[in-house]
Amino acid sequence: MPSARLAPLLLLAALLAGCAGGAPEPPAVRVSYSDLPAEAVAPPGEPEPAAAVVRTPPPPPAPEIEEELLPPLEPAAETLARSLEAYESAGAFWEGGSFEDAFAALDRAYELMASVEVDGDAGLGQQKEDLRRLISRRVVEIYASLRTVVGRVEDSIPLVLNDHVRREIESFRTVERESFLAGYERSGRYRPMIVAQLAERGMPEQLSWLPMVESWFKVKAFSRARALGMWQFIASTGYRFGLERSEWRDERMDPEKSTAAALAYLTELHELFGDWMTALAAYNCGEARVLRTIRAQRVGYFDQFWDLYELLPRETRRFVPRFLATLAIVEDPRAHGFDDLPRPLPPLSYDLVELTRPVRLADLEQATGLVPGTLAELNPELRLSATPATEYELKVPVGAAATMTSRVASLPVYKPPVVQTSIHRVRPGETLSTIANRYGTSVSALMRLNSLRDPNRIWPGQQLRVTGSRAGVATTPLAPGEKVTYTVRTGDSLWRIASRFGTTVDRIKRDNGLRSNTLQPGQRLTVGGSGTASGGTYVVRRGDTLSAIAERARVSLSRLTAANGLSRRSTIYPGQRLVIPE
Repeated sequence: MPSARLAPLLLLAALLAGCAGGAPEPPAVRVSYSDLPAEAVAPPGEPEPAAAVVRTPPPPPAPEIEEELLPPLEPAAETLARSLEAYESAGAFWEGGSFEDAFAALDRAYELMASVEVDGDAGLGQQKEDLRRLISRRVVEIYASLRTVVGRVEDSIPLVLNDHVRREIESFRTVERESFLAGYERSGRYRPMIVAQLAERGMPEQLSWLPMVESWFKVKAFSRARALGMWQFIASTGYRFGLERSEWRDERMDPEKSTAAALAYLTELHELFGDWMTALAAYNCGEARVLRTIRAQRVGYFDQFWDLYELLPRETRRFVPRFLATLAIVEDPRAHGFDDLPRPLPPLSYDLVELTRPVRLADLEQATGLVPGTLAELNPELRLSATPATEYELKVPVGAAATMTSRVASLPVYKPPVVQTSIHRVRPGETLSTIANRYGTSVSALMRLNSLRDPNRIWPGQQLRVTGSRAGVATTPLAPGEKVTYTVRTGDSLWRIASRFGTTVDRIKRDNGLRSNTLQPGQRLTVGGSGTASGGTYVVRRGDTLSAIAERARVSLSRLTAANGLSRRSTIYPGQRLVIPE
């Protein structure tokens, strides 16, 4: 059953249902931009070894303390519920006149919604799609309420040569020269396509050089702000403009689809601000930030880019001058110290082949005699280097469509690797860094998996989804008298080892003659099971207190807290595993 707060989505799904609108292989479709005029193309670890565990036969097992199983989580439903809350918050901010907060809330709603994996659940997929439509409509409504200026979209971008622009030209000419030359050469692959889309929309051709300062025309560029692709879309903005993300593909890396989305976004920004310079600033730092800066001006008509320049973020203050510096160089290379601009690479040309089964790109290349990496270059949106398990139009080299169609049926079906995921409850004193080390993953991966914005904002008792080389490691309590030899791994601690084998830190230290809690990877420890009925582990239940658990296990409260690194005032929570000292 979906949560109650998602009921509006089910109602919307019912309303939209009425609006929803083994064939032979279609002929290959050829796409080429090579027929455009020449001037449009180019102006002058290895996995960590498993722990060595050697077991000795145990005596008959002793009775174990009863444990309570936690009910499974529903992270997808919870995430959609939080997304709906953010969407509703955006409406409240909008009504209160706080447009910046409204846009931020909508971005958050999109990010949460986008992170939900449907995994074939039709009901969940419908809820996600309904929520996507709600958020999209709210974005359009807010934009419509803000559009008070009108500028001509076809107006060219004025080429300004001030000190800010000259400083960026000097940077391109010296310290960034190699990157600039490589980006200029790479532009030939994609710029003709961008020019064609700009012409269809009646937009200035100068905008075709924007990916130069965004990504050096790299289709898989990834920034620290988690912006991806040639046009550097963050996930939420990509969703706003129709770029889909799934387990199999991310359309932010598709040159043509991301270009269409970028030009749609730039058009909206131009309609909002009335000139291209301010629109470019908003493309970089967000329309909400630019609107706030404009409203902070004491003189109402001081709302052009250079009026706002000093008040904008540092990155944006460089972004627009870098774009203008790029225009200056490509329009007159010699005047700015570029006598050796390379010849741009030829534009991409390809045929389209429709596939209906998942296969690895490497298998397709081997079966058809293509150079390895050819299909990955033509289809950069494929995250797993394989075609998805649905109908998909694969880009293939010109002339290879017939061979591809005839041989694909003989190739093995690709099955994506199963990522092991488990739930971790945050303990007092833990950080994302220590949790990441424990499971062999990274802080950024944990933040993405759990939709976290601040790596420092976690709390005891919080449930986190974890994945990595050691995710889902089960505890294996030892029977009384049983012993194992354990090899210490990176991220291990005495507390973790004791918890895993149902013993105590003191017992491990005593058995191995340890005077401190410091361990070294590769160190071998003898770990023995508890020899008394009081030893073992206990899973906290609702209503439990430390004193009640100590009394039930017939140990002192001080020994119980010391064995678990707690104090008398520590908070415990259902599902937490406590070590019961001997």
